[in-house]
Amino acid sequence: MTDISVRYSALAAEFTRRVDAVPEDRWEAPSPCEGWTARDVLRHILDNHVNMPGWAGLPLELTRSVDDDPRGAWAEARDALQELLDDPERAGTSYEGYFGPTTVEATIDRFLGLDLLVHAWDIARATGQDEQLPAGEVRRVYAEALELADTIRGPQVCGPAVPVPDGASEQDRLLAYLGRTP
Repeated sequence: MTDISVRYSALAAEFTRRVDAVPEDRWEAPSPCEGWTARDVLRHILDNHVNMPGWAGLPLELTRSVDDDPRGAWAEARDALQELLDDPERAGTSYEGYFGPTTVEATIDRFLGLDLLVHAWDIARATGQDEQLPAGEVRRVYAEALELADTIRGPQVCGPAVPVPDGASEQDRLLAYLGRTP
């Protein structure tokens, strides 16, 4: 396993913890993502699991529906992407990305890693769960988000940064930078 495969596995486990704890009657709860429910957040994550490898011609074929079986749909997507990342040939497939030449695993690490971390918080907030994120991943993702600067602002991405008080935690600063009110 590569560092990226291990990191994905840890982030996916954190996300799974949130998905597994959603009470059946809370999937339609509003999330911090404007206009999205907890189910919509999961749908977005599933779409990214299919689309990101698809940019390099390696789309995942998923059979489960987030509408009928959110936990099963997530488990299927997680396991399929982990399998892809554990295969060095497929994970290393190169393609021309938005920021230039890249690989499937690099895209997953940078963008899907951010998504998994922050959307785990979104689902936790929407469904009344523990909102604490892993500090090391918060630090890494926050640094990467700052590097992306305004390229992350826009419809269906992130809104404007939200002010936080001096002395706010790094997690709160990350969330606020990504347009969420911690």
